[in-house]
Amino acid sequence: MAALTVSGLAIPWGISSATARTQELWFSRYVDAEWFGDLAARAIATGDNSGLVLAMRRYSDLYGDRVIVVDAAGREVANTGVAADDPAVIASLTEARRNRHPRQPPPRLRLQGPSTMLVALPVGSGIRVDGAVLIESSTSAAKQDIRDAFSVIALLSFSAMAVFALVAVMVSRWILGPLWRLSRSLRDLTGSLPKPAAGTAPTAMQRHYRGPPEVRALARSFDTMALAVTESVDAQRQLVADTAHAIRNPLAALAIRLESLERFIPDEGTGAFQRAIYQVDRLAAVLDGLLRLAVAETPTGFAAAHPDADWLSDCGVCPVVTDRVEEWRPAFEAAEMVLDLDLSAAPNSTTVAAPAQALEQILDVLLSNSSRYAGPGAHTRVTVEPVAADVRIAVTDDGAGVAPAELDKLVNRFFRGASATTGGTGLGLPIAVALATRHGGELVIESVEPQGLRVEVRFPGVP
Repeated sequence: MAALTVSGLAIPWGISSATARTQELWFSRYVDAEWFGDLAARAIATGDNSGLVLAMRRYSDLYGDRVIVVDAAGREVANTGVAADDPAVIASLTEARRNRHPRQPPPRLRLQGPSTMLVALPVGSGIRVDGAVLIESSTSAAKQDIRDAFSVIALLSFSAMAVFALVAVMVSRWILGPLWRLSRSLRDLTGSLPKPAAGTAPTAMQRHYRGPPEVRALARSFDTMALAVTESVDAQRQLVADTAHAIRNPLAALAIRLESLERFIPDEGTGAFQRAIYQVDRLAAVLDGLLRLAVAETPTGFAAAHPDADWLSDCGVCPVVTDRVEEWRPAFEAAEMVLDLDLSAAPNSTTVAAPAQALEQILDVLLSNSSRYAGPGAHTRVTVEPVAADVRIAVTDDGAGVAPAELDKLVNRFFRGASATTGGTGLGLPIAVALATRHGGELVIESVEPQGLRVEVRFPGVP
């Protein structure tokens, strides 16, 4: 753009300078030719050309230009060195004697053009032509002026281009520098990620980008990083699932061994034995939670998600919620709590874009947490409410609640609130969040005034 701008200014400027210098030379010689025409008219009328010749010689000495004057018949009256037999001179004098001489400047001078300019005018007054005068002017000085003007224009153009280039480099570095550093950081990050196992070939992203090379390189780096991160995260999930699955069998064998040893434990060791049994059960619960979390966090399309392929993509909300509430009602009664269900705002046909198994697992987590942590005497209400394009299932209690500083931490793995009782693994809510997110939903946790907790899961509704 800078080159086009400079060229668009420099070229017309150069043409204008050459045209102006040509016109200047032609007009000055045209005026001189008119002056010589007046002298020639008196010389032809009186027959005395001495004054004319003297003026012509002085002019030639001063400017280096030659002058010739002829009468009406074409005979020389005076000449200071013009080649009278030159066809161009003859043609110009003939046109002047016919009063058809050029009255406008010629086209602009060219550096490789003729070395002289012919300016011819008729001698006489009115329509009477008594002869013609011709000035043969050298164009060398005018060409040198044009050449100098071209040199100045070229120097200014190159200077402007240098300034534009410097500004372009600075702006490009300012704009593309962060992109280059980001691309390099992405390459370093990608190189630090775990490599695929030997014998496995990662799926390459074959995309073709257009645009500046730095932006294309950054886009390719992002693709490479996204692929590496996806493979790494998938491998980590698979590792968690494989590890949990591998530990379950020895853990189950250990539990069986412990149970078989129970009758041999003396009375003074019964307490320690029961604590060992409790820790084994707790470890088994953690492993089960890790397995469910690994499956819940795996995006659809990866190997770990294949067991869900047979699940329906949507389900009726009311039957699922009613079933889970009835299933958990005895647990709430045992915890001396009240569990209510309110489906008044939801028609029986209310459907969400999530499989029933996922909704059941989420409700199990929410109802289990409420029965454990709300506290005796608390009242828990389960509601279903269609809002716009979503369906919201909320579990609200008026129990002990959670400190405001801990609300955002409840979805962290293995986090348990300060007021939480013993038991639990800290994986329930992370599993619920992963299941909701995986199926296009959202889980929101908020405090209830004056006390209590509300956990709401939102899924897109199905018309």
